Amino acid sequence: MPYKSIRDLPDSVRNHLPGHAQEIYRETFNHAWEEYADPEKRKTPSSLEEVTHRVAWAAVKKQYEKDEKTGMWKKK
Repeated sequence: MPYKSIRDLPDSVRNHLPGHAQEIYRETFNHAWEEYADPEKRKTPSSLEEVTHRVAWAAVKKQYEKDEKTGMWKKK
């Protein structure tokens, strides 16, 4: 299900990503939810939820990277 605000994001996103990265995640997830609602558009037999989370994380990883010491994400 699409997220109305960043407060609705999963704890794993809210507790580790900075605010801007959370917005990237939310916007990308919501867009992917619409884009891949039709199972025929998905390249794998994965669920809609699984696909949209992968797409959202991929978008975050384009601009952010995880600090291995702290586990927090920082801008590249």
